[in-house]
Amino acid sequence: MPAKGKHRRPKHHPITRRLALAGTGGAALTLPLISATTAGAVPTATAPAAQTAAPAAGTATATTYSVVAGDTLSEIAADHSVSGGWQQLYAANRIVIGDNPSIIRPGIKLKLGTEAEPARASRSAARPTLAAAAKPAAKPASAYPNNLDGWIRESLDVMAKHGIPGSYNGIHRNVMRESSGNPMAINNWDINAQNGIPSKGLLQVIDPTFQAYHVPGTSLNSYDPVANITAACNYAAARYGSIDNVNGPY
Repeated sequence: MPAKGKHRRPKHHPITRRLALAGTGGAALTLPLISATTAGAVPTATAPAAQTAAPAAGTATATTYSVVAGDTLSEIAADHSVSGGWQQLYAANRIVIGDNPSIIRPGIKLKLGTEAEPARASRSAARPTLAAAAKPAAKPASAYPNNLDGWIRESLDVMAKHGIPGSYNGIHRNVMRESSGNPMAINNWDINAQNGIPSKGLLQVIDPTFQAYHVPGTSLNSYDPVANITAACNYAAARYGSIDNVNGPY
């Protein structure tokens, strides 16, 4: 192979020469005739390289999703058309999520299963370019961060729809007193615990109270931050007029 930067000496293709006489009065010129066997000839057509067939639309293949801040299992299940909704998604990923489906850490990878593939394929067909396909979908403007601030704000929106009174400061004050902001907090020593119904979650609600004051549209899991706050505020409104009026054990 020639060294880099040097040019190869061009190869001369053999040509077929024939002699013809061209008469110019009494003289004759000998002219070479060149046949079309040089590079100017039309090349023989070659068959195009075989292409790998794309998988048929709707082929079931397992997929995964990397969690980002603000995600919830219900949003992920809806966005990826997971059959069985967030419950099925949680059941398939409980080993990486843990015991509380309401708390999913950014960065963990969830198995979406085969159910999401057909919907994903149809959405991909609608995307005009590879660049657009690589761009992550924007989070809805109404998404709440997966932290205490986001849980309180989402609870307040749910409470507003159901006419339940309460303020951000009132909820935050009671949450910090009851659980220090830990949604998995549980009291295993007081009289409720001795009776087998320990207080749980951000606002330390026992299961019978949670079930009695559960607000439709929120999780049935008493450890769920939004469900726990909303049920506790509903209970506080019924007994004290508002969570804002609660300044101690309730």
